[in-house]
Order: sequence, then C-alpha cells, then structure tokens
Amino acid sequence: MSGTISTIVIVIILVVILFFAIKNSIPHFKGEGGCCGGGCSEKPIKPKKLTEVKATKVVTIEGMRCSNCHTRVQNALNSMDGVNAKVNGDKKQAVVKLGRDIDDDEIRGAVTSLGYKVTSITDC
Repeated sequence: MSGTISTIVIVIILVVILFFAIKNSIPHFKGEGGCCGGGCSEKPIKPKKLTEVKATKVVTIEGMRCSNCHTRVQNALNSMDGVNAKVNGDKKQAVVKLGRDIDDDEIRGAVTSLGYKVTSITDC
C-alpha cells in the first residue's frame, strides 16, 4: 500500500514539473521569448530621424529566432551613423534607410558580428 502511495506522489510531482516546463516553453516556441538574451529582453534603440534618405535597402537575414534577436539586429543597425532600420522578423528582413553612402559590407558586418547570416542586400 505504501508503495502505491509513493508512486502516486512521484507521478503527481512529475506532472506538475512537466506542466510548468511546457507553460514556460510556449513563448519560446512562438518566437516571443528571449532565446538569446539569457531571459532578459533587449531594449530597442530609438531609430534616428534622417534629414535626407539617400537610399533604402532590404537586408535578408538568417538565424533570427525570437523578438530579442530581431531587436539585437535592429539595434546594431540603428547604432550605425546615418542609418534608420526596422526589422521584420516574420519576413526575416530589415528595411534599412540610409542618410549617407554606406557600403553593403558595412551593413553586412554589423549583422554578422552578432552571429546572424546576411543572405542578400537589395536596393529598393
């Protein structure tokens, strides 16, 4: 009899642990959690207002898995002088407005330094 009770208690404990593990994993699998930020969400940098837009480029990026990844890429681009960037995580792209002449390699370097892969940069 005592063996049955201890088995039931162990099963209940395992079910509770499994419940909380699944509950806390759902945002991660939806791409809403901070998979790359150690649980902390990256704070977005406010994009610069450009007095003149000289060019607009679409940067296609592989490796962004969550909103924290999107924010990291957007912050890296927006920290560049003369850049106003907005990342669309669903499309895996960043729309980059340039207020000065910037080489594609400079844009690529800002993204790849974070560990993501730039698959294309096209002019709009």
